Amino acid sequence: MLRRWLTVLLATASVVAFAAPAVAAPDPVPAPNYAGFRLVKAIPGDPSTPEITLPAGYELVPGAQHQVASRAEYYSFIRGPRSEAVTVTVDWPRTWIGSVIATDTRLAVRRHAGAPYRVSFVVPVTWSTVNANQPTVQVWSMLNDSTASGVHWRIEHNDPDRVAGPWTSVPWPAVQAASVINYMIATEAVLQDSGLAAEARRKGHFFSLMGFETNNVLHPDNPPHWHLAYYPGLTYGAAGAHVPHFWVDAQGKTFYNGMDIQGQGRSRFYAGDPAKIHDPSGALVVTLTIRADGGLDVDPPAGPRYSITAPDGDFSHGVDVSRDGTPWRSVVSQDYVKIGVLVTQVKDHQTTQPHRTTVYRYDALTGVLTDTWPSAG
Repeated sequence: MLRRWLTVLLATASVVAFAAPAVAAPDPVPAPNYAGFRLVKAIPGDPSTPEITLPAGYELVPGAQHQVASRAEYYSFIRGPRSEAVTVTVDWPRTWIGSVIATDTRLAVRRHAGAPYRVSFVVPVTWSTVNANQPTVQVWSMLNDSTASGVHWRIEHNDPDRVAGPWTSVPWPAVQAASVINYMIATEAVLQDSGLAAEARRKGHFFSLMGFETNNVLHPDNPPHWHLAYYPGLTYGAAGAHVPHFWVDAQGKTFYNGMDIQGQGRSRFYAGDPAKIHDPSGALVVTLTIRADGGLDVDPPAGPRYSITAPDGDFSHGVDVSRDGTPWRSVVSQDYVKIGVLVTQVKDHQTTQPHRTTVYRYDALTGVLTDTWPSAG
């Protein structure tokens, strides 16, 4: 018996002595972070591609949608370890870089002696995804950035020298871009006058007014359209959102509404089809109907009806708004995208006062508002 126990003990000791040592699991590789930047030419010209040099550990995000050239600029995305300061060097033969943009900021640019077409700049690589950094390539102005106000709206500033993606294969949509701005200015006035904005604000909901953009390949926002959306909450993630997509033609006339209802897919509406928006309780919020003339009827539940039309059939020239069949407002606007000035004029037909003119000054490369005249205050 003793001999048997000694044999077992020796065998166990042998196993213990010669077992492979435990190996610690490797640390997980951290997910990369991202950054985008736009190289803006001093003078637009034929699209071309610069040479971009990055520090060790960083690389350009592959794919045509992440390296985009237009007449006015070139934008790119990089990825690598998170850092608040990554130096990027660009060589762009025969192309003078006027500015470098990241999100809504003009970055400091260092120019190199003896190399006139070489610049360096520092960019933070802190975004979780490329899509999260879309603000780098978007140029729009927030005319009201508070969802708590009941109306959240922005103006997209589309420049023909910045077209990219699907917009490079179609004629420049100048009429559509101008028409969409006129629609949104008129619609914002309707939302305020009708009490729709106040009711949304009371409920903790909001309307959203947006147009389309022609340079963002991450969001191929085509064909030309605008939105009058309703969000039953204070964020764009609100459940039960109704998001109409009003497509406009070469005269700016609305001819189709593809309305997305969260959880229900898309419903399609054409001229004469009432598109009803309800809140999560089932209460009717507003009815939107495309008119036969390409305009839009906006019907609050208790009225009156507001009708947006174009006096000469071209919505880029200006729009009229009637209230319960009576002329109420006229809207004319002009967006000077090269210098960053948006001018709007609104005429109230119920008074003898002249047009009310508002001038919005914005950074032409970022869209950030710098001044409004007369001041909203």
